[in-house]
Amino acid sequence: MSATQYMIDNGFYAQLEKTGVVPVVVLEKVEDAVPMASALVAGGLPAAEVTFRTAAAADCIKKMADECPDILVGAGTVVNLEQCKRAVEAGAKFIVSPGYDEQIIDWCLENEVNLVPGGVTPAELTYLINRGFDITKFFPANLYGGLKALEALAAVFVGHRFMPTGGVSPDNVREFLGSKAIIAAGGTWMVKPNLFADGDFSRVEALAAEAAAAVQEVRD
Repeated sequence: MSATQYMIDNGFYAQLEKTGVVPVVVLEKVEDAVPMASALVAGGLPAAEVTFRTAAAADCIKKMADECPDILVGAGTVVNLEQCKRAVEAGAKFIVSPGYDEQIIDWCLENEVNLVPGGVTPAELTYLINRGFDITKFFPANLYGGLKALEALAAVFVGHRFMPTGGVSPDNVREFLGSKAIIAAGGTWMVKPNLFADGDFSRVEALAAEAAAAVQEVRD
């Protein structure tokens, strides 16, 4: 059995595929966590990859996990084991890394924590696949060749699938989601800080709804 079979068994991969677009969220204030989660759920994108780029990240994850049962909340930009453990303690249901770290991999596999590690080169993908990963993050997708690069890699690493982030936009998201090599795409356009700086999350909800509609259009 693959070391990561648990991610299939617990429904994590199925949730990723169904959501299709995973909002990559940067939050500076804990009080924005619940309104953000509520807006994403209402818009039809019930997932949030809360990045560990701010001091409030762990508290925001905890708030979402405790008060918003309908959202799949995870931690992004996780680059060391300490961040990984803090995120899981706060209630993160998955971890996403821009690259990969062996300590994070070992700990997540041992504790059956959902993990999407990052890899963009054939060497990195070979390593991650041999550790048992069926899904990897591809970041920054636009700088590493975009969809053409992903499909070239998918032709070699048969059955492996990707979660591209970086350069995914409303203009190209349908193209990305139309590829069988892509389980979901990470996006920031519906959660940019200027959209909710005044405390109004209606634009977030509207843009999430547009993205959710794009997922339905391509995949149904």
